[in-house]
Amino acid sequence: MLYELLFRFRDTSGVFNVVRYITFRTAAASLTALAISLLLGPWLIRELRKFQIGQVIRREGPASHHPKAGTPTMGGLLILAAALVPTLIWADLGNIDIWIAVLTTAAFGAIGFADDYLKIVRRSHHGLRPRYKMAAQVVVAVAVGLVLLALAHQNLYTTRLIFPFFKRLIPDLGWGYLAFTVLVLVGASNAVNLTDGLDGLAISTFAIAAAVFTALAYVTGNRVLAEYLLIVRFPAAAELTIFCGSLVGASLGFLWYNSYPAEIFMGDVGSLALGAALGTVAILIKQEVLLVIVGGVFVIEALSDIIQVASFKMTGKRVFRMAPLHHHFELLGWSEPKVFIRFVIVAVIFALFSLTTLKLR
Repeated sequence: MLYELLFRFRDTSGVFNVVRYITFRTAAASLTALAISLLLGPWLIRELRKFQIGQVIRREGPASHHPKAGTPTMGGLLILAAALVPTLIWADLGNIDIWIAVLTTAAFGAIGFADDYLKIVRRSHHGLRPRYKMAAQVVVAVAVGLVLLALAHQNLYTTRLIFPFFKRLIPDLGWGYLAFTVLVLVGASNAVNLTDGLDGLAISTFAIAAAVFTALAYVTGNRVLAEYLLIVRFPAAAELTIFCGSLVGASLGFLWYNSYPAEIFMGDVGSLALGAALGTVAILIKQEVLLVIVGGVFVIEALSDIIQVASFKMTGKRVFRMAPLHHHFELLGWSEPKVFIRFVIVAVIFALFSLTTLKLR
């Protein structure tokens, strides 16, 4: 939007030529997203309180969480507005990758919104029925997969997979990539959703992962860097740097109000959308497998929940005191801020390790 407008004046004044650069527009988008989050945050919190849109706490959850009941939720609306608006302002709207990322994020956000709305109306932590919620996610993911297959047919995308550390291991999934897309998007969205259980935890670890993908998207779209690092280059993917930068700015702004003790929670409208955003970017820049490392904390949280459920159903015994994993450490006696800080440290370690894989091949 603003990008096209300012770029038209590049011949009139040299100062407008700066909008050609991805780095400038990414920084501008990040700052715009941060400003939107910080400025709209207090207003949204007041509105949510006025309409009594508060968090419903599970009775079986840790006792320390019970006082959080009634805290404004659905703050994911703030994150989405702060991330998507700057993307539409500063990105090239003629870029198909931008629209795939924006629409996929919005679609998963809509699913989360429906889930949150039903929880509030029913005054229960039960929203959409699990099968309906999962079915909706699969439908959106299939739509994304079909678009990618169509792009691959036009040689604008590839259904090959790239594995960290193995530069010659690039299998082509063909039509199987459709199922793989569903796995990545549904898995990523629900993994972030499971991590959203402590003040600031999900949004802070997401911001770290989004920062990594900001760098990866830039590298993927840069001819020199892509060739040097021996990764697949997609010129169109460069615009995703702006989308990722917006996500980072929006996350930092939301963390201002979501840090302990939280004034607002993101709800499923935020967590499902953010997970889908990560998964979509990973798919578009061909770093789907690396997503497992970049989002290592999300993977661990999801696995802990799967292990807990499987163990209880098969043996009647629980592996953890409570799942996801952050609740286990709470029940071991760790304070909520301590769990938060240590999980963030682990997220940073995963992020740094993921970046080393670009050169170690």
